[in-house]
Amino acid sequence: MQSAAKPLSTAELAVRLLELHGEDLISSAGMQIEKRLSHHGSITCFDHSVAVAKMSVYMALKLRVRVDMRSMVRGALLHDYFLYDWRDGEAGHDLHGFKHARRALQNAERDFTLSPIARDVIVKHMFPLNITPPRYRESVFVTVADKVCAVREFSKSVWWMLPVVRRKHA
Repeated sequence: MQSAAKPLSTAELAVRLLELHGEDLISSAGMQIEKRLSHHGSITCFDHSVAVAKMSVYMALKLRVRVDMRSMVRGALLHDYFLYDWRDGEAGHDLHGFKHARRALQNAERDFTLSPIARDVIVKHMFPLNITPPRYRESVFVTVADKVCAVREFSKSVWWMLPVVRRKHA
């Protein structure tokens, strides 16, 4: 007698959906550039983008909200596809928080075919810093996931820099 396969957890399903809808993006030349770009603390832009995509999928699944999963995953993976070191002080990299979403969209449109939802995800992910609100529920999930992941990444980096924490764990 065959036993029934164990159902996937929500986290495992999120990873599978990320692979299904974003594998071509993850292996692209542009995403390989992201692996070399520091983003939040010690996190790379690539690792942040993958975390945001996973978190977005996880939230949509947990809340049982119907979304265009492919567009959401692709938009999430490309939401920070600006492909430059924003800390380098070069002209045009100032006011990064306000400008990078448009640059990410330009790069993503150049390199990939995007749905209208994926475009909205990319260009609106910095709401409310950029004042135009998200149009689609997929954009809302990515916007929230981006903030959650950024806070987690920054706090992890800052936490370990505190002298009392370094002494305690040395």
